[in-house]
Amino acid sequence: MAKMRTVDAIVAILTKEGATEAFGLPGAAINPLYSAMKAHGGIRHTLARHVEGASHMADGYSRAKAGNIGICLGTSGPAGTDMITGLYAAQADSIPMLCFTGQAPVAKLHKEDFQAVDIESIAKPLTKMAMTILEPGQVPGAVQKAFQLMRSGRPGPVLLDLPFDVQMAQIEFDVDVYEPLPVEKPRATRKQAEKALDMLTASERPLIVAGGGIINADASAQLVELAELLDVPVVPTLMGWGAIPDDHPLMAGMVGLQTSHRYGNATFLESDFVIGIGNRWANRHTGSIEKYTAGRTFVHVDIEPTQIGRVFSPDFGIVSDAGAALEALLEVARERKAAGALPDYSAWAESTRARRGRLQRKTHFENVPMKPQRVYEEMNRAFGPETTYVSTIGLSQIAGAQMLHVFGPRKWINAGQAGPLGWTGPAALGVVRGKPGETVVALSGDYDFQFMIEELAVGAQFQLPYIHVVVNNSYLGLIRQSQRGFEMDYHVSLAFENVNSTGLSETAQGYGVDHVKVAEGLGCKAIRVEHPDDLGPAFEKARALMAEYRVPVVVEAILERVTNISMGTELDNVTEFEGIAERPEDAPTAIVALTGTGA
Repeated sequence: MAKMRTVDAIVAILTKEGATEAFGLPGAAINPLYSAMKAHGGIRHTLARHVEGASHMADGYSRAKAGNIGICLGTSGPAGTDMITGLYAAQADSIPMLCFTGQAPVAKLHKEDFQAVDIESIAKPLTKMAMTILEPGQVPGAVQKAFQLMRSGRPGPVLLDLPFDVQMAQIEFDVDVYEPLPVEKPRATRKQAEKALDMLTASERPLIVAGGGIINADASAQLVELAELLDVPVVPTLMGWGAIPDDHPLMAGMVGLQTSHRYGNATFLESDFVIGIGNRWANRHTGSIEKYTAGRTFVHVDIEPTQIGRVFSPDFGIVSDAGAALEALLEVARERKAAGALPDYSAWAESTRARRGRLQRKTHFENVPMKPQRVYEEMNRAFGPETTYVSTIGLSQIAGAQMLHVFGPRKWINAGQAGPLGWTGPAALGVVRGKPGETVVALSGDYDFQFMIEELAVGAQFQLPYIHVVVNNSYLGLIRQSQRGFEMDYHVSLAFENVNSTGLSETAQGYGVDHVKVAEGLGCKAIRVEHPDDLGPAFEKARALMAEYRVPVVVEAILERVTNISMGTELDNVTEFEGIAERPEDAPTAIVALTGTGA
């Protein structure tokens, strides 16, 4: 066998496992691994400006395409602690991501050496495996195990911590005989599929709740086929959005307290049976469990056994990969369809489509400063079905989920459970790496945008073009709205008179940070929009600038300072702060044209 440094073995394994996209920052304690990447040449590296940003880039890359595993690299000490938010975001949403940190030499680990921190203990709760590798001979096996764990069961991140002397040590390793370990995924049985369908077909108004596990399993086509075979409407969760295209007749809308549709909640409350596939029953989706479960029978399918019954006990639980479960359900459903043994749910399905034509929110406002709803309306006009949206948290994300349209899997990429501010920009850069040549549009409020704004320079340096829509009300909008219950508006305003921003219109004055100047200073292009009629031309110009300069283009929309976005405490208690759509021209980009109002 060949004798080589452990880091050379790592790079050879990465290549054989198909993980060749890395994001990070070099440093003294991780330089051996960087030297191996340079010598090998098979790993593409994107230099971030912050290690947390690098972790979100790797996360975004992993989410962009089935099978992707992004790599995040950092030196010892603070580089590892900077990764923690990225590990949390990936772990919470079941995203595979492989992090490497440098570390002090083994003999120094208990001596409080410079930048020596017990990152294994810190990262363990947020990973499928966190390991400081103390013996050089363990390196190949640890990396091999990392890939197996990331791909098996519920996906998730792994962190491997590499002491400097372990990286430099020589080991015997032959990559030609290296083989990935088998991936372990539970599969639904025939009997389980039969029982689930028996329960579904015993109901009158069934729904399929499609979770992010379907996206992870790359099983959206099977979901759509099953829905069409049964003629049963589908409710995607926020993480499952796109598993069925928004323009599909059986797309019933999203359900929940915030990121939901009026028609989605109304349809769910009419249902009597729900099969959830690859979902977590997240609280922003369910509201109170009493209201959510009342009068309904539930089947829950999830790849992770401990998810079954975690939020509430279903009537029947199946531990299975979402794709495998859908295949089993399809096999039984096809047979019953051929035998004429499936109920006719066409009237129920038609009723859900009718609600889509009645229960809509108004998006067409002419106000100056603008209302955010108009921004999303113009985004729907400007960006077609091929668009991939990237967002994380805040009123911008909530309103975007209520009003934007998504037409396929992995076209809505969102840090759904962790929701870390600052995730959007660097994640979008990772998505661009994973979807070269495709249209990527990020959506942020001003605060999310400011959190990791320095990563725009990465997009300029490495020519990673995307459009970043920033809806700017110079407020921590979601926190301000949540403070209404405390009758306060306390430390949530970002407004100030910027002494360096002269010549602004009266509308744009007092909004604080000059995002256009900052973006241009970081090597990108930026457009400020103050009038709703100028949004369409601005998006068109942004496309042209992106194509010409191959850099991120920021489109900043100056909003009214205070807008409350629809949300509530229960599925039947969502407050509509703005008027609902009463005429087709109130919601001109709705998938289903408004046909009337009412319940």
